[in-house]
Amino acid sequence: MVRTRSPEAHEKVIHAALTLFGERGIDATSMDAIARAAAVSKATIYNHWHDKEALLLEVMLYVNGLNREPEDIDTGDLQRDLATILSRKPPGEFAAARDRMMPGLIAYSAVHPEFGATWRRRVMKPPQECLKKVLRRAIDRGQLPSDLNLELAMALLLGPMLFNHIFSKGSSRHCKDIGPETAETFCRAFMLRAS
Repeated sequence: MVRTRSPEAHEKVIHAALTLFGERGIDATSMDAIARAAAVSKATIYNHWHDKEALLLEVMLYVNGLNREPEDIDTGDLQRDLATILSRKPPGEFAAARDRMMPGLIAYSAVHPEFGATWRRRVMKPPQECLKKVLRRAIDRGQLPSDLNLELAMALLLGPMLFNHIFSKGSSRHCKDIGPETAETFCRAFMLRAS
């Protein structure tokens, strides 16, 4: 007989795993400990996730707001669409948990390269695909040159975001949303003007 998945148990396990991964680290957190903290059976956990890495991946997607498909942005205004995508932030309620888990996640990804590759694909690919869709639409509408190098455009749009995240962390500059300014600068440089 197939067991049904309980949404309530699913949520309890996610929160218990999030707490334990942050407090103990990933390797030191067992599925038994997560089951105890969530007050569910280990069988319930394995009914939802096939192993700890699958659970870890879902926890990280959850706290980064990536556990659902990104919304397609199409207002017809290229600058506004780019600014909206570049200004997306993960849910603020999980900021402390993300900060606690991120060093452990980076270390775990280095030791477990397959997990690291999956994590990068699940985290980096959706925003890139959103941006590419917006850029392709703008090319089709004649707003951007038809020969625009999409990979270069992505680097120019995402580079400032990464720079701000890495080099401004902890400073007041880090809090500033540079998405709109990045979108404006990109559009000034590449948008075709109607004659």
